[in-house]
Amino acid sequence: MDRTTNRNIIWATNTYEKMGKGYRAADSITMKHVSGAQSTLIRPRIEKMKYEQKDRTKGKAEVFTPTWIVRLQNDVVDKEFQHLSLEEYVEKTWLEITCGEAPYMVSRYDAVTGQLISISERVGFVDRKLKIINEEIDDPSEWIRLVKKAYQASFGYEYQGDSLLIARENLLYTFIEYYQEKFQHLPDEELQEEIAKIISYNVFQMDGLRDIVPLSELNSNLEQLDLFSDFEEFKALDEPKGIPVKIKDWKTNRMIEFRSLKEEQR
Repeated sequence: MDRTTNRNIIWATNTYEKMGKGYRAADSITMKHVSGAQSTLIRPRIEKMKYEQKDRTKGKAEVFTPTWIVRLQNDVVDKEFQHLSLEEYVEKTWLEITCGEAPYMVSRYDAVTGQLISISERVGFVDRKLKIINEEIDDPSEWIRLVKKAYQASFGYEYQGDSLLIARENLLYTFIEYYQEKFQHLPDEELQEEIAKIISYNVFQMDGLRDIVPLSELNSNLEQLDLFSDFEEFKALDEPKGIPVKIKDWKTNRMIEFRSLKEEQR
């Protein structure tokens, strides 16, 4: 789900177009495209063919970072937050730009080697929040409250739809794994759906250079020429702008344009 358009996310990559209708870059990803016989179609980058990895690296600068580098970089930021209370730490906003499979958010596996990583060794910024919640909170209702806040304060965006789906999946599986680690049983379906809903708002599809829904500029309306202007001067066609991406402000429960956050920092 794309929470800006209230439609399905799109492929935004030509990787699958040889499969025919429904698999072109501007087509929506639906359940029929990724389930049943196609359930293994979308795979982590490490499982893709070498030539496909190379093409995607050239086409959309898809480069994945080894876990040891993720650890070092997240450590630098995390040191600035060590003085915070648990509540403040959990609510601290983090954003992973061009997140791919979201290794800076959750490090379930090394994005370069594919090696699985135990919970105790994970280094993503969501991992760090969930670890400290697991260590300090035993009451189930309080645990759930803080974990929801952790997810609401954790953001990431990605251009390509297949990587975005994997990122969202990694965030949801991470929740399940930390819950099971703490309470020794699986979370119920309703709770999983609540976390999945938060993830669908916070891990979103975006062209990071223009802060718009990928390829949405193809459907933007162009301003028509002013036929009543002087013949020597023509009103130029506006450059297509596309649909501005919106994200959820969980404190006000309202959707706001992502680009407005950047403008506030200027």
